[in-house]
Amino acid sequence: MLRTHTCGELTLNNIQQTVTLSGWIQKIRHLGGMIFIDLRDRYGITQLAFNHEERPEICEKAEKLGREWVISVTGIVIERYSKNKNIPTGDIEIEVHELEILNEAEVPPFTIEDESDGGDELRMKYRYLDIRRNPVKNNLVFRHKLGLEIRKYLSNNGFLEIETPFLVNSTPEGARDFLVPSRMNPGEFYALPQSPQTLKQLLMIAGCDRYFQIVRCFRDEDLRADRQPEFTQIDCEMSFIEQEDILNLFEGLVQHIFKTFKNLEIGKLERLSWNDAMKYYGSDKPDVRFDMRFVELNDVLQHKDFKVFNEAELIVGIKAEGCGNYSRKQIDNITDFVKSPRVGAAGMVYILCNQDGSFKSSVDKFYSQDDLRKVAEKCEAKPGDMILILSGKKSTTRKQMCELRLEMGNRLELRKAGEYKALWIVDFPLLEWDEETQRFYAMHHPFTAPKPEHESWLESRPGDVLANAYDLVINGSEIGGGSIRIHRPELQKQMFKALNFSEEQAQNQFGFLINAFKFGAPPHGGIAFGFDRLCAVLCDSDSIRDFIAFPKNNAGRDTMLPAPTPIDNKQLEELNIKLNLQTENGK
Repeated sequence: MLRTHTCGELTLNNIQQTVTLSGWIQKIRHLGGMIFIDLRDRYGITQLAFNHEERPEICEKAEKLGREWVISVTGIVIERYSKNKNIPTGDIEIEVHELEILNEAEVPPFTIEDESDGGDELRMKYRYLDIRRNPVKNNLVFRHKLGLEIRKYLSNNGFLEIETPFLVNSTPEGARDFLVPSRMNPGEFYALPQSPQTLKQLLMIAGCDRYFQIVRCFRDEDLRADRQPEFTQIDCEMSFIEQEDILNLFEGLVQHIFKTFKNLEIGKLERLSWNDAMKYYGSDKPDVRFDMRFVELNDVLQHKDFKVFNEAELIVGIKAEGCGNYSRKQIDNITDFVKSPRVGAAGMVYILCNQDGSFKSSVDKFYSQDDLRKVAEKCEAKPGDMILILSGKKSTTRKQMCELRLEMGNRLELRKAGEYKALWIVDFPLLEWDEETQRFYAMHHPFTAPKPEHESWLESRPGDVLANAYDLVINGSEIGGGSIRIHRPELQKQMFKALNFSEEQAQNQFGFLINAFKFGAPPHGGIAFGFDRLCAVLCDSDSIRDFIAFPKNNAGRDTMLPAPTPIDNKQLEELNIKLNLQTENGK
């Protein structure tokens, strides 16, 4: 071993012990006849002391060292004269007797410090250096510990961890697949799994009863802060259960995680129907750390002289407490936000609730003080509050108001780090209509079971059918989702028919599952959590990239490796693939 201890464990209890440490040089300080070096490894930092008077040959060697060089030292643990209370090893230092240079290093392209001077793209290109920094390293340590705790919880509840294949069949109904050409089967392709959905259902048919897997999944979709082309999922399935059983068991997992890692008792999770989530928050993943619920105002604002409201399908408002003293400049700033391309609203109406009980609004010439009072009463606004109002088509207006609500939550500092609110969203629609293709699509996936009382509506009223589905939302982020599955062949055929699948299409894509149902599929259901998202939410981070060792950038590229890259023609020939790419010049 090139070390007897790590750089994070030595204390006053180790005084006068001879130790060997190995690691990277964090800092070098030359002070007269002394050289002090901060040596860093994964576990922490220890100060090394080189005395020129006592060991000139060692000091001469130490003078040649540079930042991030890899060294090994042997010496005596002594009490530190100038202590550092900010690190666990701050009471001691190593009086170095031997120094071995294990590897030299170039000057890194950014400082390896908690607060680095490197931008995102530069740090992604040199991610292996970025991981040396405490914030990134600690995120990976947290991820590891969270994974261990989840495995322990599920194992203690009778789940088996079973691996499923990465080379599977393509499922065009979901997001775009990543495709893998088969050399041994020319012209045919595997797909990387978007989820082990059908495979875990087959495990239930196989009698495995309770399955889980912390598994890599792949989706070729546009990226944002909480998406990556490859991500990790906590995938679970159970047999002989109903929805209530799944919600209770995994609510227990969430409570256990918060108690273990945050020392918080989050209590029983609220349940909110999808319809109410959209009505009151404009989102199926609402941040309910703060109130500011939508209030529909058609009945009190229509049929006056204001044409914009009279022609609107929906008029909706929110109450911003304590904002009644906002200046015109502040209100204009909010208006600019809702009119930005990100939100896309045509404009915004405001009502200021003055301390004397009067009202000031942007539509004073259309509405009397009594009219505005009725709006305030409906919004439960008090003197000193402000009401913000948007109008238009229902679907777009709710989305716009959702963005405005979150923006006001940020401005008023209501979305506080360290506060957590988890809830279940239930009673989703089973199907959603697409105007462009003039057909229904599964809101979750084609294997989601309808509510038992709605099964008979699949043919006559498909748009009204509710799903036996549920999502877990924490602080406005969708952390997990699942459903009770269809387990009877005839109901699965009805579902495919509602999705406009021909029998041939259904058989070609999912025949293996339909056929398996014939051999005694138990009632079953499950859930999958986004592991990366769960890590990010628990650590109050906006990006899942902070918790992935080697993430892709917003263009789906790994600038470190790099990937993707063109493939050699010989490799393409082996795969029987011919590329027909054109440049801008047509060549």
